[in-house]
Amino acid sequence: MAAAAFFFSLMSLLVKTAGRRLPVQEIVLVRALITFGLTWAYLARRGISPWGSRRAVLLLRGTLGFGALLCFFYSVVHLPLADATVIQYTNPVFASLIAALVIGERLRVRDGAYIAASLAGVLLVARPSFLFGTDAHELEPVAVGAALLGALLSAGAYVTVRALTKTEEPLVIVFYFAAVSVAGSIPLAALDAVWPTGTEWLVLLGVGLATQLGQVYLTKGLREEPAGRALAIGYLQIVFAGGWGLLFFGEVPGPLSAAGFLLIAVSTAMLARQPGGGSTLPGRAHRSASR
Repeated sequence: MAAAAFFFSLMSLLVKTAGRRLPVQEIVLVRALITFGLTWAYLARRGISPWGSRRAVLLLRGTLGFGALLCFFYSVVHLPLADATVIQYTNPVFASLIAALVIGERLRVRDGAYIAASLAGVLLVARPSFLFGTDAHELEPVAVGAALLGALLSAGAYVTVRALTKTEEPLVIVFYFAAVSVAGSIPLAALDAVWPTGTEWLVLLGVGLATQLGQVYLTKGLREEPAGRALAIGYLQIVFAGGWGLLFFGEVPGPLSAAGFLLIAVSTAMLARQPGGGSTLPGRAHRSASR
């Protein structure tokens, strides 16, 4: 699980590096092409049809995941790495809310308190001027909004995945995510195409490989550890992201950001550990599907 957190944080570092010159939609396109090719090859080798049986729901899951990926990559490029990562980690909060509204899962008062605490943590990280006044460390509002929208779309994708795993092969679900992302990225990338340099091609390849390695170690870790402990170890990704941000971009989180990180991590972990409440909160295997 620690290795998975490391490789997912490395993916974010490489996305931010590529995003210095390349449009986000190009990064998403290359990332999706790598996942598409690897998933197609695996399904073909096992003789599994990639098309599934519930195609409308699979397309919905792919669309939600594609939107989440665009938003997450945009936020990674335009926000400090640790801040973008920790806001993305609010997706279990939104997943529990969506599950309560859409499929009628129970949301208790205690769960609502954890949700409120997590969102308060987001405010400490973002520090909007209408609440905190003029602040030199205020984050770009559009990027914060994109990060929150990405977390919301991820949550919708997770709830959809929860329904699909009852009838569909997991890699078929990932295949649709990659296929929709490729189809959606091509016209967006064509609008503002920038041909990568040799070094940028290597960075883009690294994005795909780091993601794949993260998913491999994630799967292995989930076979050995209970979901609650695995979730807690997964928060190492925030630590790794903070380290990359400090080392490569000179990003130093202030005390309010650190307090927000802690509040989000603790409240989300507590929400996920609640018996009954938080039963829709995605395992890390589902979480990785939006990456």
